[in-house]
Amino acid sequence: QRAASGPLLDEISLWPLPQKFQSSAVAFKLSPARFQIVQAKQSSAGPSCSILENAFRLETFSQLVYEDDYGVNNINKTDISDFPRFAHRGILLDSSRHFLPLKVILANLEAMAMNKFNVFHWHIVDDHSFPYMSRTFPELSQKGAYHPFTHVYTPSDVKMVIEFARMRGIRVIPEFDTPGHTESWGNGIKDLLTPCYSDSSPSGAFGPVNPILNSSYDFMTQFFKEISTVFPDAYIHLGGDEVDFSCWESNPDIQRFMVQQGFGTDYSKLESFYIQRLLDIVAATKKGYMVWQEVFDNGVKLKADTQIHVWKGRPQYQDEMAQVTAAGFNALLSTPWYLNRISYGQDWVNIYKADPQNFTGTDAQKKLVIGGEACLWGEYVDATNLTPRLWPRASAVAERLWSDKSVTDVDNAYNRLVQHRCRMVKRGIPAEPLFVGHCRQEYKGL
Repeated sequence: QRAASGPLLDEISLWPLPQKFQSSAVAFKLSPARFQIVQAKQSSAGPSCSILENAFRLETFSQLVYEDDYGVNNINKTDISDFPRFAHRGILLDSSRHFLPLKVILANLEAMAMNKFNVFHWHIVDDHSFPYMSRTFPELSQKGAYHPFTHVYTPSDVKMVIEFARMRGIRVIPEFDTPGHTESWGNGIKDLLTPCYSDSSPSGAFGPVNPILNSSYDFMTQFFKEISTVFPDAYIHLGGDEVDFSCWESNPDIQRFMVQQGFGTDYSKLESFYIQRLLDIVAATKKGYMVWQEVFDNGVKLKADTQIHVWKGRPQYQDEMAQVTAAGFNALLSTPWYLNRISYGQDWVNIYKADPQNFTGTDAQKKLVIGGEACLWGEYVDATNLTPRLWPRASAVAERLWSDKSVTDVDNAYNRLVQHRCRMVKRGIPAEPLFVGHCRQEYKGL
């Protein structure tokens, strides 16, 4: 029997859990016609801040509202003081392995807002396809996308994603990964990629960006100038991961260059040579940059504000986090949060237990951890299965990055997350179930 004083506790299951939260049994009925949210007298934002005005219909408050047996909306007297534990709380989506229609990206930005994520890391291009339509180099998508009209993001698509995200407090950080992961770039830009050799003649295959030609850097200068104007965020992700040296090693022109530069046969020095020049090009556009951990591991000279993205070392990523922060760089963690890796059972628990500050280091080092990202790589993911694969597993990452580090009770989290998942389903997001059970309102399909 339910007391008249308010809901069963599990019905106001807040996710992610606020920093300070006190609810009383005093309940109020909500009248949609007369209800409004106002700013406190001491608020620093003026009433004309349109983003805040829109955001007022956002997340924690809506989670406090519950329906009684008669369908009336109620809310209990509640005091909340809230702020995020980490500043960078991101989701990476990969739109190269499979093209992701605009509708799917927007739906997931909506879901991100419900979970208080604030960074959309758009891994927009890769080896397999180049769907970003460049104004400066239209042939990149014309020749590099799966289809030049249906499988591309036009300038207005990109603008829409950025604006839709901005209204939900989400930054859009694009990733244009070089010198590796660039096969699709070569279709549209002649001589950008390194010709691979078999014995003494070209094999017809191509490797990473050719780092010994001035034309490569001229192209990057123009390309990143465009990117810096299209994407307003202060940061661009430059990749720099998984560079395969075998093609460089096979190429006689590159072998000669290695000798001239005194690099011997250490091709990580050639990679560093390329990345160093690229970083200078991007810095000239007044943008900061993020890179995958290999760039740091290979000893490239980096600007002090570079953000190092740790993804390797399952399960021993702690050493890398310690090294990156000991060197004074901001660190982002993704290693335990590669959500494209799936297994039978409740894998959200291990996702939930991973903590970005769980490594041996000083307090000053821990402060350099700016947050983390859940990554959903696209080899086996497209519009048909992206949303249920991502949610509610990404919600576990969301709470880890938002709530106080003492919030680690898995049983309590399970009860709240089941409710939160039902809330997403009620709002039309096909988030997959955690375990056996049911929602009061089941998913209605598309």
